[in-house]
Amino acid sequence: MSKVTPATRALTAAGVAFAVHTYDYDPDADSIGLQAASALGEDPARVLKTLMALVDGKPLCVIVPSDQEVSMKKLAAAAGGKSAQMMKPPEAERVTGFKVGGISPFGQRKHVRTVIEQSALAHDLVYLNGGQRGLQVRLKPSDVRDVLKAVAADVLA
Repeated sequence: MSKVTPATRALTAAGVAFAVHTYDYDPDADSIGLQAASALGEDPARVLKTLMALVDGKPLCVIVPSDQEVSMKKLAAAAGGKSAQMMKPPEAERVTGFKVGGISPFGQRKHVRTVIEQSALAHDLVYLNGGQRGLQVRLKPSDVRDVLKAVAADVLA
């Protein structure tokens, strides 16, 4: 497994301090985020999942704790839109350049607007996908927000 991905290159270029952690990815897990949290021995609230959505038909990245679900109504409102829906996996892969299970908010093919669940900012450190299955990066949630120019909002169901 390479520990250099478009995501880690983007973080390095942004001058952000981060640590790389690997784990045994289980493609059959019911929840990729919860499986990552379990494999890392971390609280699921600190292991964030990266989801790709469409708000009024435009791509949007949303980052939430792995043990939570997104409210489409709250997500649309946070993004200033009328409606939101999850992106289909093939479209998410095309837009981001990453495989499902390895989608990182960092280093995507092109920058898309990002919303981060505001409760994630309360942690000292959080984990996010590092750009491939079984690879997580640990960093300050404020760095996540700042690097991605993300909007912090309550988007939980």
